[in-house]
Formats: sequence, structure tokens, C-alpha cells
Amino acid sequence: MTAPDRFSFNQATAKYWPIPELVAGCVEAGVGQLGLWREETNAYGLDKTAELVRDAGLAVTSLCRGGFFNTPDWYDENRRAIDEAAVLGAPVLVLVSGGLPEGSRDLDAARAHVGEAIGALVPHARAAGVRLAIEPLHPMFCSDRCVVASLGQALDLAAPYPADVVGVVVDTYHLWWDDQVWAQIARAGREDRIACFQVADWITPLPEGVLLGRGLPGEGCVELRRFRDAVEAAGYTGPIEVEVFHAGLWARPGTEILARTLAGYLAHVD
Repeated sequence: MTAPDRFSFNQATAKYWPIPELVAGCVEAGVGQLGLWREETNAYGLDKTAELVRDAGLAVTSLCRGGFFNTPDWYDENRRAIDEAAVLGAPVLVLVSGGLPEGSRDLDAARAHVGEAIGALVPHARAAGVRLAIEPLHPMFCSDRCVVASLGQALDLAAPYPADVVGVVVDTYHLWWDDQVWAQIARAGREDRIACFQVADWITPLPEGVLLGRGLPGEGCVELRRFRDAVEAAGYTGPIEVEVFHAGLWARPGTEILARTLAGYLAHVD
């Protein structure tokens, strides 16, 4: 099986696959692109990861994640994340904005702070050649993980800043429920804001711990090809990452996870 040119395997889909084996497995499978995560790359070694990926001829499509602007050290931590993306050659840093500040119920103020925080990072991101990508998460994560809950909100937050520095993430798992998503994807295209396109399915019933409730393409109820068609109609021709969080999947060997991911992508996305 040969991977399509636009397919990117997000590291989170095989969370416990050691980085050297992940890179070797992608090369063996003909997969040329990877989405990486900060925790794993720093644990293995940032420079070592960059060298390994580069020597294997792989492209890094995104680094996850920055954001969590509700924490006291958000500014320094996000500058570090931008620098790490630059070292890895990742053109996009995904931002998960963080939930409500401790003790607060002021959702409007929390979202406004996200926009201001992103603005404070724009000069550093521009200098590093890294595009910041605001990722809206499903509303069930609003209190603790991400106060940005729709693509429209993400676009509104991005609007004051240059499109080549601040974009948005279209993630099928988080956006499939929204009846406004198709109009907002078209808007994102007009505004040249689509920085990253991620694919995962929504499975029911959700397992305990909804964060791990994603499925491989074809295992759930999301119109994945409709999303692909929509982002392409909006002008996006970049990588398509498959990013799945599921404990049962993570328990399988990395080579099997990659093979199943690629098969699901070919059958339900490509």
C-alpha cells in the first residue's frame, strides 16, 4: 500500500510508538509526512528528532501544541513552542487555547484574552517562520481545555492578524456537529486562514474519558469526504493529518496502527 502524497500521520495516533520506530515505520510504508507533538519530541530530544526526521526525508506538517493561555507562563511557553516548531521544520504550530481561568465563569473575557495573547506572539512567530493555527475544540471541552468552540470563533480571533502568520485548524472530530461549519470553511478559504486540516471520526458510545473518543476514518459518523471536499473548495491543498486518540488503538503495535490508519484514509477520505 502506497500512501497518497497529502496523507500525514499524526504522532498522537500511535502515542506510544518510539520516535525512531515511528520514523522507520513511515519510511517503510511510503508515508512522507508526520505531525509531531512537543511532549514526545522533547522527551526523545528536540535536535535528535529534527535530525532523524530530516535524514529520513520526512516532512513535519505540524507541531502540537501551543496555547493554554489561561496558565501563568503562557507567553514564555508559547515562545518556546514556536522555537521548537522552527527547529523541527514544522510550518504550523497548533494552538489549543485553554479553558476558563481558575475560579472564573467569564467565557467572553477568556476568549478575548486568547485573541490578545495570540497577538502578543505574532512578532515572534513571524520571525521564526511559523504559522500559528487556532484549533477550535468541541464545546464539551470548553471549561477545561479550549474556550474556542467553533470555527467561526477561531476565525474571529484570527481576523486582526496577518493570515500568513495566524490561521485556523479544521478538525473533523471537533467540528462535525456544527451546522455552520460549511459556511465557516468557505469563509476561512476566502480569508486564506486554513493552516491545518485534521481528520478523525466520532464514535459512539463515547468511551469513559471523552478525550479518547476518536476513531479511525470510517469507524464513526462523520462525513469525512464532505469535509475534504469543503476544504478543497475553499482552496486548501495542503497535508491531511489523521489524528486519533483512543486507548484501544494505542495498545496495538505501531506498524499495525499506521496500516489501519492509512487504509481508513484511503477508503473514507482520499
